[in-house]
Amino acid sequence: MEKARVSVIIPAYNEATRIGTTLQALWSTPFFAELIVVDDGSEDHTSEIAIPLATRVIRLPGRCGKGAALYRGWQEAQGEYLLFLDADLGESSHHARHLLPPLFRDRADVTIAQFPSAQKKGGFGLVKMLAREGVFMLTGSYVTSVLSGQRAYKKEVLTVLGEPVQRFGVEVGMTIDCLRKGYRIEEIPLPFQHRETLRNWDGFKHRGKQFIQIGSTLIRKAKG
Repeated sequence: MEKARVSVIIPAYNEATRIGTTLQALWSTPFFAELIVVDDGSEDHTSEIAIPLATRVIRLPGRCGKGAALYRGWQEAQGEYLLFLDADLGESSHHARHLLPPLFRDRADVTIAQFPSAQKKGGFGLVKMLAREGVFMLTGSYVTSVLSGQRAYKKEVLTVLGEPVQRFGVEVGMTIDCLRKGYRIEEIPLPFQHRETLRNWDGFKHRGKQFIQIGSTLIRKAKG
């Protein structure tokens, strides 16, 4: 069965309010052999909630960043296909299974989920524009959903890419590396829902950090 070859990896930081629903929805239609949660130094009950609902929970020693959490997860995963999901997808997480068929059929090496438009306006689109245009300038390929963390990979791709950059630049860096090495990326529209960053002070601080870290990632990749 194909599901025996799939590992799901979920990095999580302070997601106690949503991770239980996310994991339960995945088990409602299981399409995977193992479900790994990597707790990136949470200060709440994320791990305690995840333990009975995951195949394995890995706790990192303090806040290490999303890139480190993803890397630790895929280093320990057994599957030939690795599916990365955010912890805050809630009931919509079961749609993740639709990212896998293009890999099974060898139509793509990597798939990325395209989210529907946000229900409420958050920022002004500057972070997304920086990511999209930066990837295009460095690779010549246009990827709409560069910032989406809902991705499926053939494990062999990740073995070649090696350890990713940290924090908010991780998806941008991995996208650039994949395209530069000639891997095929397919974007798939899926009705995922997650916690939206609002147009308030906390939201602007969050997007400011994203902008700076993504910009730093693009500069590093431009230098080689």
